[in-house]
Amino acid sequence: MSLEAFFPVLVQIVLALVITVGVIGASHLLGQRIRENSPFKGTPYECGMPAEGTTHTRFSVKFYVAAMLFILFDIEIMFLIPWAVVYRDFISKNIPILLPILFFLFVLIVGLFYEMKKGALEWER
Repeated sequence: MSLEAFFPVLVQIVLALVITVGVIGASHLLGQRIRENSPFKGTPYECGMPAEGTTHTRFSVKFYVAAMLFILFDIEIMFLIPWAVVYRDFISKNIPILLPILFFLFVLIVGLFYEMKKGALEWER
C-alpha cells in the first residue's frame, strides 16, 4: 500500500484539527467573560439570562417510562436492520430465518399492546 491511499484520511484529520482549534480559539477570543466582582459569578448559565427557580426540578415518572420504552423499542428495531440486510443470503443458503424473526416481531407487538392497555403511552389521564 502506498501513502497516496492514506492521503484522504490525512486531509480529514488535519481538517478536523484545524476546525477544532479554530472554534475553540474563536470562542476564547470572542466569548463573554464574567468579572470577579459580578453577582453572576458562579451561577448557572442559561441562554444568557439569569436562572430562575430551582436548579433541581422534579419530573414525572411518565417521562422516564416513555424514555425507557423508546430505548427498548429502538434497540429492538435495530435488531431488524441486520436481519433485513442478510435475509437474501440466508434464503440462498436455505437457512430458515423467517419464523424466528416473526416470533421476535410477535413479542414486540404483544409488548406494545400491553403498554397501550396499561396506559403507559398516555400523557394525560
